[in-house]
Amino acid sequence: MKNKLMIVLLGVFFLGFGLLSSQAATNSLPALKVGFLCVGPVSDMGWNYTEQQGKVYLEKTLAGKVETVFAESVHESAEAERVMEKMIAQGCKLIFAASYGYLEPVLRVSARHPDVTFMQLSRFADKNNIGTYFGLTGEGFYLAGVTAGRMTKTNKLGFVGSHPVPSTLWAINAYTLGVHSVNPKAKVKVVWTETWIDPVLEVEAAKGLIDTGIDTLAFDQSDSLPIVKAAESKGIKVSGCYADVHQFAPKQWLTGPNLNWGPFYVKTCQAVMDHNWKNGVCICDMGSGVLELAPFGASVPEPVRKEVLALKEKIKSGKLVIFAGPIKDSQGAERLSAGQKPDIQWISKMNFFVQGIDGNLPKN
Repeated sequence: MKNKLMIVLLGVFFLGFGLLSSQAATNSLPALKVGFLCVGPVSDMGWNYTEQQGKVYLEKTLAGKVETVFAESVHESAEAERVMEKMIAQGCKLIFAASYGYLEPVLRVSARHPDVTFMQLSRFADKNNIGTYFGLTGEGFYLAGVTAGRMTKTNKLGFVGSHPVPSTLWAINAYTLGVHSVNPKAKVKVVWTETWIDPVLEVEAAKGLIDTGIDTLAFDQSDSLPIVKAAESKGIKVSGCYADVHQFAPKQWLTGPNLNWGPFYVKTCQAVMDHNWKNGVCICDMGSGVLELAPFGASVPEPVRKEVLALKEKIKSGKLVIFAGPIKDSQGAERLSAGQKPDIQWISKMNFFVQGIDGNLPKN
């Protein structure tokens, strides 16, 4: 009897020791080091601010499992290549390249470091260690356009564009389609800064549009405050861009796309840690929870709010597709035939204005 009891006790001891050893081994696993490459300062209260907020969410959610390195105001050039090499030297095994123009540096660095995973924004790369993620902000811009189309009194709306790349054209075209869905007579006038961030140039562009008689303004720049504050000071209704900054335009704010990157970062990091990451395409839209709609401004009446929120639910469920055919460009050429729905490849190659836009695409 004593021998049997001793055997049982020894079994319990070794089982417990094994569990503790397993737990200790798990706890001793090195944290995944993650790098973030951003084109502007996190103080922009726009695109780069949302990236930084996503990083903070990641650190809290996977505390002890990840470490982060964050680089802001990194130019889309050889500078990006140098910064990524430094991140890798510091131990980064996953890098988010959060700007359109980073692909070329990413291609060069990834070729030298096949053991490092890269996530490139808005552009494809046929490489085993490069994934693509698309923030389909056009869905939010469409809803902002519906709101603006209901709120305009002059049927003259303005849009300040950054670089004439597909992601910016999604924003402008989606906004215009939203406007025209409720107000076909309205026109959207577009001017370009051809830079992601330049507060002085952005304010000049906004004031130039205001001087043409617009009463509603939208934009697609990395930073939010220059144009939002300019619109508020001039009594012009304004839609936001990527982040909720309604407090800076208490009288003129409408709504706008709002980005919440945190859950997406967590999901991607977990996939890398679990060794099941694949170099596919991640769609970050309203259905995924990455894209949200900023709160409505005080001036937006309740019927408009209800209308826009109902459309938001249709977008999330897939019942409303923003770029559904027929789609014609500003020259009258058909870009998508009736009944067709766009895939991400079609959206990623967008190089035209839809009808109803007053403006020209800059020549490269």
